[in-house]
Amino acid sequence: MTGGAVRAVLLDLEGTLYARGAVIDGAVEAVAALRELGVGLRFLTNTDSRTAEQIRGELAGYGLAVAAQELFTPVVAAAQLLTAAGARTYPLVSRELRAALPTLVDEPPYSHVLIGDCRDTLDYAALDGAFRAVRDGAVLLALQTGRYFKRADGDHLDTGAVVAAVTYAAGAEARVLGKPATDFFELAARSLDVPVTACVVVGDDATTDIAGGRTAGLRTVQVRTGKYADQQAEGLTGRASHELDSVAGLPGLIREWGVG
Repeated sequence: MTGGAVRAVLLDLEGTLYARGAVIDGAVEAVAALRELGVGLRFLTNTDSRTAEQIRGELAGYGLAVAAQELFTPVVAAAQLLTAAGARTYPLVSRELRAALPTLVDEPPYSHVLIGDCRDTLDYAALDGAFRAVRDGAVLLALQTGRYFKRADGDHLDTGAVVAAVTYAAGAEARVLGKPATDFFELAARSLDVPVTACVVVGDDATTDIAGGRTAGLRTVQVRTGKYADQQAEGLTGRASHELDSVAGLPGLIREWGVG
């Protein structure tokens, strides 16, 4: 973590700008105020069930206009990595991503296994196929490793549970492409041509936004929306550089810290 002027803000989406199908009060105004301050903006999400274009469409529905280059998802990172590797990838992902990602194949040999949100494709055969491919030497990639996610109807099992099943059974480690991976934060900072230490990461999740930001050397701001209450009960909060009731208070904090 470093001090000094802020050159960029890396903003989480779900739980920070919107939650349970509704925009957080003051979020639209906060993003507009950050743009007026001239601070660089990137929007970082671990959403791994939809394409970047679909996520941008959802954000527009909340009144948040986000340019293509401003949005970073683990799906974007996966596409770059797998294409560069010339991979043959076993996919345990959603139908939406199967149609959008490169290098996915249905027959061995497999060089990589990619696990993401697979609630619409998961069955024993699919899970067993991922296990067998890793046992045969394929590199295991996880779009993210969240334990659960929140929706208007309650909490739901997240990708991390599926990743845990394969790593446990195969005796392998997964390379995580989304938050809290340091590479993910550095990729966003690099796109703004600023050092990662001049960035602030803002989010509701202590295990991804805050833990990942701290490891990468960023200042961290945890908002008390989204998963905050759950994590406070688990004793996971209190590790960020600063806490705010919501993202609505972020522009004032950035003004206090100064924009470089």
